[in-house]
Amino acid sequence: MTQKLRVLLAECASGKAASALRELFPEDQGGLVLTEVSGISTLIASLQLVSPEVILLELTLGSPDILGTVRLTHRTKPEVPLIVIGDPLEEEIAVASLREGAMDYLLKNHMDARTLDRVLRGALERNTLKGLADLLRDPLTGLYIRDGFLTLGSHIMNSAKERAGTLVLLCVRFENLERIRKEFGQNSAESSLRETATLLTRAFRRTDLIARIGESQFAALAVNAVEPSAPVLLQRLRKRLEALNNANSRWGPLELRMAARFWAGKGARTFAEFLDEVEWGLRAAEGRQAGHKRTALLLKKP
Repeated sequence: MTQKLRVLLAECASGKAASALRELFPEDQGGLVLTEVSGISTLIASLQLVSPEVILLELTLGSPDILGTVRLTHRTKPEVPLIVIGDPLEEEIAVASLREGAMDYLLKNHMDARTLDRVLRGALERNTLKGLADLLRDPLTGLYIRDGFLTLGSHIMNSAKERAGTLVLLCVRFENLERIRKEFGQNSAESSLRETATLLTRAFRRTDLIARIGESQFAALAVNAVEPSAPVLLQRLRKRLEALNNANSRWGPLELRMAARFWAGKGARTFAEFLDEVEWGLRAAEGRQAGHKRTALLLKKP
């Protein structure tokens, strides 16, 4: 990494992150503009003054409300990649910080120049990809369209391969969208699509990826999931759908078909192939249901 980079670093007295940055960006090459602070109030004030391209935040500075501090930092400059730094014993809270807006985390026992270079590159690349993908949003729901989902999903899967991460991919088909459109009109169909988008958004973390990938199809990608999270996720979504349908009878119940699959580095070679596999599972489930209906009709015949 040779280009000049503006970094805002909030770190305690150890100076370990600053040392790794200076090793990565030697002073005689002039590749780094580093602003160092040692308190949260100074950090927040500096965000408006130095226009950083990356923020590094040591979690200890946020005590006692560490996650609140991460959330505040991200909301102050949501467009800037935020990387948190923690002790090995703080890995659980470092992972939780990803749900509060951090893009990645570093553990002090692995914080050398090479690791820092990889994390910085990943954060900057993902931020650029996100900017491009933001152009690929569905105007009705605000979710990503298929191209945006594939762009970001591919990057997330590549990162998961490097870090031995896990994913759960969910696909949802809105079965009775056309019936609602025919019986109640286009406005009702659009409202029901927005309700489906809201249902999915509330069921996932802010760091997960949600999209409308077709006229009546949605998808969501959960990061750092654990088994058996796929069946648990499906059960939770069905309960939320049941509650929504009980509370809303304007167009009758929303009928959503769902399929989900867990990934831990095995199987699909690319994210596009992973998506194809889950979509195939959605179609297979539809075929099985249609077969059950045909069997039931035959059994009813005299």
